[in-house]
Amino acid sequence: MAPSPPTAPVDPAGAPPAPGGAPRPRRARAVWLGRRRYAPIHDLQRLLVEARAEGRVGDTILLLEHDPVITLGPRANPEHVLLDARALTERDIDLVATGRGGDVTYHGPGQLVCYPLLDLKPDRCDVRKYVRSLAEVMILIARERHVEGGTVEGMIGVWIDRAAPGEWGGAAWARDLAKLGAIGVRLSRWLTMHGFALNLAVDLEAFNLIVPCGIRDHGVASLHELIGRRLTVAEVALASAPQLARGLDLEVAGVEDLSAVDDLAGALLAPEAGAGGGRSAP
Repeated sequence: MAPSPPTAPVDPAGAPPAPGGAPRPRRARAVWLGRRRYAPIHDLQRLLVEARAEGRVGDTILLLEHDPVITLGPRANPEHVLLDARALTERDIDLVATGRGGDVTYHGPGQLVCYPLLDLKPDRCDVRKYVRSLAEVMILIARERHVEGGTVEGMIGVWIDRAAPGEWGGAAWARDLAKLGAIGVRLSRWLTMHGFALNLAVDLEAFNLIVPCGIRDHGVASLHELIGRRLTVAEVALASAPQLARGLDLEVAGVEDLSAVDDLAGALLAPEAGAGGGRSAP
């Protein structure tokens, strides 16, 4: 996951100086795509990252939920998928090798998936800080629902204490540590792909088909389980602009609903989508 450093600085997209000379947060377009299969959205990410590099679009954040799919990072252990391909096909679960960091994970209905497609140049070229910002978005979304979570050294993602979901004192204090959200990213020339998956009302039994992120010692949790109220991914996604803005330090005016759009590439690569762009440095 080691990205190449930029060779030349560029102006942050859509960040004109504020009064007094301080830069405003960079603008990003956030869109809700509804429920989609994994492969077409992976292809869409590639198209948008290429367009971002060429300055044809600005920073874009994709929000969606996936049809059931198990994805494996380049260094994933295949033994962490506990069913063979035929058994997964019988359950209508796709199995996809992907370029993100991390091991094996599951995506499915009831899980908020967020793919920020950003240019981190020139002033955000810090992988650890970027990964922490993704965790912060999930922490803020959970906090809006009165669940406190945090990060754990050596275990990427967002974690909670099932025994006390309204409190977070760190892993050392947790009596029943469980993972609420996963993170897996890819960076190339400081352009980001992939992102995070936050469990809202996902079927937790599906995680028994894998060793989630290669971690056997701790379980997986969902906000529905913790608060006793079923959340729809759409309601959380469409209300997530404040958390996206704060966590990622971006200006996010709102979340557009593109869930009924078939030609997502056409909608997102339209000329007006390039506002605030600017060609990326090589």
